[in-house]
Amino acid sequence: MSKRVLVTGGNKGIGLKVVEKFLELDYEVITLARNYDNFPYKDNEKVKTIEYDLSDVDGLSALVKEVGDIDILINNAGYMQPKYTYNNYPKEAKEHIMNVDLHAPVELMNLFSEGMKKKGYGRIVNTASIAGQIGHPDVWYGIAKAGLINATKIYAKLLGSDGITVNCVAPSAAETDMQKDNDEARKAAFKAAVVTNRFAEPEEVAAAIFWLATDCPEYINGITIDINNCFYPR
Repeated sequence: MSKRVLVTGGNKGIGLKVVEKFLELDYEVITLARNYDNFPYKDNEKVKTIEYDLSDVDGLSALVKEVGDIDILINNAGYMQPKYTYNNYPKEAKEHIMNVDLHAPVELMNLFSEGMKKKGYGRIVNTASIAGQIGHPDVWYGIAKAGLINATKIYAKLLGSDGITVNCVAPSAAETDMQKDNDEARKAAFKAAVVTNRFAEPEEVAAAIFWLATDCPEYINGITIDINNCFYPR
């Protein structure tokens, strides 16, 4: 019986590459996204697509019941709002980004870990960001991602004795749709600060996520893998 994995934001970018990695090993893949325009695996019998807006945190309990037990949770969905500044950030925008980028991933860990505990096995991988380590012009994006890194450490301690590992990746800018919201000067400045003068490819981030979710030893738990090509070496 194949393992079941849920990938939030699995319709494009890094999430789509993660989906493809699991399909190569014949996993049953459930994807969660707001829309599936141009999604190439709509008709794949191994892929279930669920349209859902993760800003609706209150609806997650019903969603998890619909999905059922899973073996692996990939909390990948997230976005930023660079059009707002620290001193001009509407309340509704703050609440929305915090729901999608922090509150929903934490609640999904709460809910799905119950089924994982019964099996004595589970793998959870959170997609954070370098923005949560060094700060970001989109202040609430950075705050949310910093919170997700900390939540990874907390839940690794809470769930590790039940056979569940919780780890995280913190990529710097990747070549995804998210870059359409960044101005050209900011993109150029970032590229100048990394050793190969380019953004990460989604496949590179997906490879780290996939490893943490599959072959990663159980003793690697509660960590964050930096993926930033010397932008922030530590």
